[in-house]
Amino acid sequence: MYAADDVRSKLAGGKPQSQGPPATGIRAAQYLEFRDSEPDEVTEKGSKTWVFRSQNLAILWTDAVAGDEFPRQQDDEYVALLYSGSAQIRVAAGHDSAEVTEDALAVIPPGPSTIEALTDGPVIRLITTQNDVAATAQNAAAYTERDPQVAPWQPWPDPVDGFRLRVYPLAQTPIAEGRFGRIFRTTNIMVNFLAEESAPRPPAKLSPHHHDDFEQMSLAVTGDYVHHIRYPWGPDSTEWKPDEHTPVGSPSVAIIPPPTVHTSQGVGPAQQLIDIFSPPRQDFSDAGWVLNAKDYPTR
Repeated sequence: MYAADDVRSKLAGGKPQSQGPPATGIRAAQYLEFRDSEPDEVTEKGSKTWVFRSQNLAILWTDAVAGDEFPRQQDDEYVALLYSGSAQIRVAAGHDSAEVTEDALAVIPPGPSTIEALTDGPVIRLITTQNDVAATAQNAAAYTERDPQVAPWQPWPDPVDGFRLRVYPLAQTPIAEGRFGRIFRTTNIMVNFLAEESAPRPPAKLSPHHHDDFEQMSLAVTGDYVHHIRYPWGPDSTEWKPDEHTPVGSPSVAIIPPPTVHTSQGVGPAQQLIDIFSPPRQDFSDAGWVLNAKDYPTR
């Protein structure tokens, strides 16, 4: 259950159950601690990239070297995330360009684009699996067949004034009472920058819940976490899985499949988690929590 003071408890149809619906064929949760495995790509300048995916989305974590460039050519939008400690970047897309030197979410439009690292540090990109990066993911074999528990993917409506480079600095949207995190959406991705925590999460105030039909990608950029996951029981007991209580450091990513019951617990002196979904979530949108909703319609 969500705690009574958790704003998600007020979501319309917000699924505040402590146990998901019975199901069979539930995929296992997946975890990757970047830097604990060999990178999937190393550039001539020495930038190292790791790729991990869910059914609809790939995350590319790059330990970038200043001056390196990362070009893309694709038919849909993608996203770059900046947080405290990441590289400062310059983004060029079409006739637009911008230098991003603070915590922000940058939305890069379809077509040719380039991200240049202006300083050493992480460059984080979110790219849908409609693109070539899906095949390069370390866990690509997990999606040889699509997960039937995940609803079929389709993009949301185009932005109201057309596709273009957009940068949303987090300093302009601080954490606010009564609103869950800092949520942004595009036509194909939703990102929630959760609050930076300066203490361990109280064990008596966790929030186990489930999602009926979409995966959650939880990106830990600071601190240590334990991801608690419970797999609901279906009629076939041979498919039952034990509860998981998986410790991870940062940077790391967890892929949480539906309809598992899950909650993430920060256990260090400081931590930050970024939750990512593809396509965007209707319930968060209906709650009025999306900070760039004027740019991206829901229907």
